[in-house]
Amino acid sequence: MDRQSLIKKFDKQAKKYNKRRENGQAYKFRQRIFQEAKGKVLEVGIGSGLNFPFYSSDIELTGLDFSPAMLKAAQNAAKDYPFKTTLIQDDVETVEFNEDSFDTIISSGSLCAYQEPVSVLNSFQKWCKPEGEILMLEHGISTNKPLAWLQKSLNPLALKVVGCHQNRDISEIVKESNLKSIREERYLAGYLYLIWAKP
Repeated sequence: MDRQSLIKKFDKQAKKYNKRRENGQAYKFRQRIFQEAKGKVLEVGIGSGLNFPFYSSDIELTGLDFSPAMLKAAQNAAKDYPFKTTLIQDDVETVEFNEDSFDTIISSGSLCAYQEPVSVLNSFQKWCKPEGEILMLEHGISTNKPLAWLQKSLNPLALKVVGCHQNRDISEIVKESNLKSIREERYLAGYLYLIWAKP
């Protein structure tokens, strides 16, 4: 799928994402992992700012997204929080940051949309300070066999409709990258992955 088509799909979803702010199923899991963010934080695929409630007031946030509608929603949400926020419209697969720029890198439900997810994680490895941390909350292939079969069956449709792979093995993607996985937790029939990693 070409990038412009993908951007349009995420633009259309911006309002729906905003409504999921406090009653979404993943709320408690976001809270569990993203409250650890500290220092200079890069959040890729920032969307409508669903993770803002979990950040401490003293972080310095850079938010990246290729969807202008998502960034507009995030800009509005950022007004309610004390931390400094800089939003950038760009594609994580092509954007460039200096090496060792960030203390924490956040990826939240975005690995499903990348053409080359391992390359994106390798970029995280470059952009994160050696003592920093990469925090990920992602959805992927379930440990439940019937559900995994359904995910594989529906993947072509999901990709076409929402621009999102349903059947990616997030653990394997992290293993293939240059990141060092520190801890992994699986929830919701293994469909939801929480991963703490280091450069």
